[in-house]
Amino acid sequence: MSHDHTPDDDGYNWPVCAACGRDLWTEELDRKSCRPCEDRAAGRLAELPQLFARLNTTAALMRGARRSGGGGTGSKTPPIPPRLEVLSLVGPGGVAARLQVIEDSWRSVLGWTVAPWRGSPAQAVPQLVKFLADNLLWACSSYEEVGQDVEELRLLHAEMKRAADGEHRPGRVKIGLCPVPRETGPCGTQLTARADSHRVHCSGCDSRWETLGEWRELRAAQEQVAEEAARQAAEQAEVAA
Repeated sequence: MSHDHTPDDDGYNWPVCAACGRDLWTEELDRKSCRPCEDRAAGRLAELPQLFARLNTTAALMRGARRSGGGGTGSKTPPIPPRLEVLSLVGPGGVAARLQVIEDSWRSVLGWTVAPWRGSPAQAVPQLVKFLADNLLWACSSYEEVGQDVEELRLLHAEMKRAADGEHRPGRVKIGLCPVPRETGPCGTQLTARADSHRVHCSGCDSRWETLGEWRELRAAQEQVAEEAARQAAEQAEVAA
């Protein structure tokens, strides 16, 4: 294949791939993204469900965790924290939510209705991946903003693979919204935590989570809030229809 042009042909700006920025081949001029970028995105999408399944296990969450010394007192001590980089991917606001944003934007451009609630992240990820894989050719051919979505898939795949392979990158990560009930509904403050600490503090309502049991309660409460919000949205969509 060839470009069949020179860089300064009458001041003409040759079309470039929205994802990688390289000049499109003449056979790709009717596309927004080049075929190699589409192929790479398809390959990453195909790997996401398996990567998610590897991450969404207690073993992956707790790999490398240790218990503090009991000092011979027999008292139970909380474990060193779950891997926050894993929790941030498999919990609310993680992989499923990030894929849902892409799907919703594609559906909006296509004029399709927003997809119904699909359950927990573990239930939703395979369905989200299937939708994106089924419509990837359309997006790479016609969707103006496909470049940012292809980049998001690249970043997401890299984060998941790094976490699944056990590569630690300490730092502060988002772990979803605070689910603590307030007078007007859930607190909703974005929660963050350090990868080297097991303590989470909500700046909005001053709630705290520290032990592994509290981590599990936090995750369950976040999922319950997300499920209720999705149900309400679905009911509103039915009424509007």
